[in-house]
Amino acid sequence: MTYSEIEYVIDGPVRIIRFNRPRLRNCIGPVTHRELVDAWTRFRDDESALVAVITGAGADAFCAGGDLTADTGLVPEDPDEVARHDRGEADGVLGPSRWTDIYKPVIAAVNGVAYAGGLEWACFADIRIAESHASFGITCRRWNIGLADGGSQRLPRIIGMGRAMELILTGRVIDAEEALRIGLVNEVTPAGEGLSRALELAHLIAALPQPALRGDKEAAVRGYGVDLKTGLTIEAQCFNRSIRDPATREGVRRFRERDHPDRALGSAPATPGLVRSPAPPNH
Repeated sequence: MTYSEIEYVIDGPVRIIRFNRPRLRNCIGPVTHRELVDAWTRFRDDESALVAVITGAGADAFCAGGDLTADTGLVPEDPDEVARHDRGEADGVLGPSRWTDIYKPVIAAVNGVAYAGGLEWACFADIRIAESHASFGITCRRWNIGLADGGSQRLPRIIGMGRAMELILTGRVIDAEEALRIGLVNEVTPAGEGLSRALELAHLIAALPQPALRGDKEAAVRGYGVDLKTGLTIEAQCFNRSIRDPATREGVRRFRERDHPDRALGSAPATPGLVRSPAPPNH
């Protein structure tokens, strides 16, 4: 598929999926929806694509939600399609936002407004980097339009039910610093630096062995909200799959032979935040 309203950029093992309607604050219409489904299918199925970064074109908007000027094509109208949507079998209104089985890491570089469906797409990511001028809100509350792309489910899981209900019920817009304070975003960067920071994290994650990383994401996603016993069963299933992967044997070999970037003499640790104790003085 040739894209006209999004961009799909290959950056080594990282894929940048960019909303590309800057004059409309990157809102999502029927064409955008179809292109997003295609792009995320490509990312999910491409073995060389390890991490995705979502962002918006321009300097003002990540995504302002659905295109309310579109006459048809977003909201399901056909009774059979409505039934598929009710059963949870449809992709979503604004692209594949209802997918729950992408276990590759996803980072959002929020470079401006993330309103309504745009906030829902930010919540689709595992890690959110916000630029200092970014803002977030369920602004569709003003137009009597409900959340259809995961916001009512993902937002409470990220920031807790009380804070999520405040944002959902009032439609209040919050800035990047408040989003950081309540745990909606992981980090705030200066304006214009969100994508570069997201790509830095994406390449760091892509450099790690992938099977256990994906298994742990799957266990966390599938186990969230279930009882502890069920969650531990899910964890065991994911662990038993990844521990038998050839990458695990290679990881154990590297550990035993001290063949690891965090242990390389004379170099900074590759793992972020790792503190290496100074060598003891010679006596």
